[in-house]
Amino acid sequence: MLIQLEKSIPAQMLDNIYKELNHYGFKPSLVETLQAKYLICNGKKEADIRHFGNLPGVLDIHIVEDANKLVSRQWKVQDTRILFDDGTKISRDDLTIVMGPCSVENEEQVVKTVEFLKENNVKFMRGGIFKPRSSPYSFRGLGIEGLKFFSAHCRANGIKVVSEVMQVSQIEPMYEYVDVFQVGTRNSQNYNLLDELGKTDKPVLLKRGMSGTLQEFLASAEYIFANGNEKIILCERGIRTFEKAYRNTMDLNAIPYLRDKSHLPIFSDPSHGVGIRNYVEPMALASIMAGADGVLIEIHECPPKAFSDGDQTLDFYQARRTIRRLRETMEFRKKLMVQ
Repeated sequence: MLIQLEKSIPAQMLDNIYKELNHYGFKPSLVETLQAKYLICNGKKEADIRHFGNLPGVLDIHIVEDANKLVSRQWKVQDTRILFDDGTKISRDDLTIVMGPCSVENEEQVVKTVEFLKENNVKFMRGGIFKPRSSPYSFRGLGIEGLKFFSAHCRANGIKVVSEVMQVSQIEPMYEYVDVFQVGTRNSQNYNLLDELGKTDKPVLLKRGMSGTLQEFLASAEYIFANGNEKIILCERGIRTFEKAYRNTMDLNAIPYLRDKSHLPIFSDPSHGVGIRNYVEPMALASIMAGADGVLIEIHECPPKAFSDGDQTLDFYQARRTIRRLRETMEFRKKLMVQ
């Protein structure tokens, strides 16, 4: 059971609700976000929810059978929208394109990428400044100093910064310079990190674990929500299977499933999902038709010279074509939804 409380509920009213829930065998857990207050109530005894719904201080009450109650669509039918101070939004009605290099290499690269994104009206730039690499000898990012010039050029041009945070100690120094914290596949079940990101007020783009089930994925999102942050984006980025023909198996099935089960916005990352440059665009278009609200795509002026993931990275010419086709596909999807 999930109970929505009045945001400014007096302490005495809350105590009374606790007493009633305890009397009927429920164990309530309070979740307070910037938007609302909730009680997550676990218990086995049968009870008439109308009794709790009539208690002073209760706005609404829902029976939610899903294990991950806060991220479930069973209580929130309308899709979550994420709004930024300048009016930019992430929503079901608007295609969000996030483009940029796998890793930020130098300031010149950032300037050229920002110019490209601005020319093509792309509002979000991704770029890694802390890079989890399979080999300790590979390029692992420029760190906070790289993030500072990355952020400065983006914000001077009205572009939002999306960058990966790898550990709790990085949240505070990154906070000033990012607009969206990204959680990579290797940290999808790093619950200490998810707990702390739940205490921030910035959106979190959560990638699915490379070997994670969809229930585990939703549980990770629940950790963030339960700690106070409702601004969560679910991102399908491919899973590890027995297939060796491409880098990962892009699980497009996950997109309509997540759309059905959760109210959170859903992105796809076809660059990592397939890992082969020529296949990125068709998988991106397919993910939009499957119901994704946005896509992350890696781009670089000269992919063969990229410090990381060049094989799955589009050059600017390819990226420009992909942007156009993504927008055309989104318009086509909207027409189908109206019919």
